[in-house]
Amino acid sequence: MVYKSPPETLTQAATAAPARAVRDVAGRGAWRRRLRPLVRYVRRNPSLAVGTAILCALLLFVAFGYLFYDMSRTSPLSVPANRSPSAEFPLGSDRQGRDILALMIAGTPLTLRIGLIAGAVGVGIGMILAFVAAYYGGIVDGTIKLLVDVLLTIPGLLVLVLIAVSLPQGGLTVDQMALVVAILAWLWPTRTIRSQVLVMRERAWVEIARLSGMSGPEVIVREMIPNLLPYVAASFVGAVAAAILASIGLEALGLGPFESPTIGMTIYWNIYYSSILHGLWWWLMPPIILIILVFVSLFLISAGLDEWANPRLRRRV
Repeated sequence: MVYKSPPETLTQAATAAPARAVRDVAGRGAWRRRLRPLVRYVRRNPSLAVGTAILCALLLFVAFGYLFYDMSRTSPLSVPANRSPSAEFPLGSDRQGRDILALMIAGTPLTLRIGLIAGAVGVGIGMILAFVAAYYGGIVDGTIKLLVDVLLTIPGLLVLVLIAVSLPQGGLTVDQMALVVAILAWLWPTRTIRSQVLVMRERAWVEIARLSGMSGPEVIVREMIPNLLPYVAASFVGAVAAAILASIGLEALGLGPFESPTIGMTIYWNIYYSSILHGLWWWLMPPIILIILVFVSLFLISAGLDEWANPRLRRRV
């Protein structure tokens, strides 16, 4: 009897299967090792985890709403008016004949968009002014500090109302509304980031970077900004929340984009039509609940990022 070796393909398959299994196990082990520090940090920082989960739930609500709900119901007279919540209209309809659930799906991203644009503009301008003032000091620092201190004493909502009133009524878009809110959104980021840069400027590694021949802008961009990113992120989240609050205040006064179904404009139409006096409670409750969820999520995210940026809070946790 002559022994015949198995075909080459069978031999390769037999040897490849254990090797593939080993690679799969090793790959899963590598991913577990990478995720383990993240899981430990989430357990230490529940504020960041809960806030992110609430915000992600809101984004999923919007995404599934656009995929599976009839968004044409946001137009006036698209549905019967003043309908209470039912199977056909889960959140009811308003006096203008619009589906309230469709309004909430469309209004949530628009409101977040106003906050994101205004927060990005405010933090961007604030970072530039803060680094220039704190790093170079002298007359530049004194001028910027005086300007910020003076403007912070003026009621911000009053300034925004005066600016919004001077613009064409009913002609504001969502982006224009965000830019109006961003006019004063840079004040607090400038003040808070400047205080951090003043402390960082005296650190030994910044002095070593200067002595190594790096210019001022290089020290700021390559050394200081990367170390300040967690604090800037926390400031950005706070600026977004403040911008959303300011935009809702302006819209509730009737100074917002009338054609856009933002959360603030929904509250304005509640005030305009006296929804509570007419018993239309289902018209007012959804925007209030969404505002609470947005602010709770942003507050928790800001608190979590502040714990990440502040070594004292990190050690305490």
